Amino acid sequence: MSDKIILSGLDFYGYHGVLPEEQRLGQKFIIDLELSLSLREAGIKDDPDLTVNYARVFETVREVVVGKPFFLIEALAEAIAFKVLKNFSIEKVLVRVRKPQAPVPGCFEHMAVEITREKEV
Repeated sequence: MSDKIILSGLDFYGYHGVLPEEQRLGQKFIIDLELSLSLREAGIKDDPDLTVNYARVFETVREVVVGKPFFLIEALAEAIAFKVLKNFSIEKVLVRVRKPQAPVPGCFEHMAVEITREKEV
């Protein structure tokens, strides 16, 4: 499947991390998603009901990121993938979680994880 809906740079504040300071103070997390599904019918018929509502996906991701804290961004990515696959008619999702303020000494843009999960048949 080469059709995708891309949501890039979703910016949320959450309390994920291994260190007590991260869990207490929180920090910014940036989420990128690629939703794989056929967009042919939506494009041909110009029908919003044949695609995915971006605002609903955004809200779903927000609920996960600002909700239950995780120690690992790997677990956060899994939770996002699970909820998006469960709630939307898509075949596959790529989730990238970027942590620009990771507690690592040195200069960097962000630390990140990226996972791809498919809907189980």
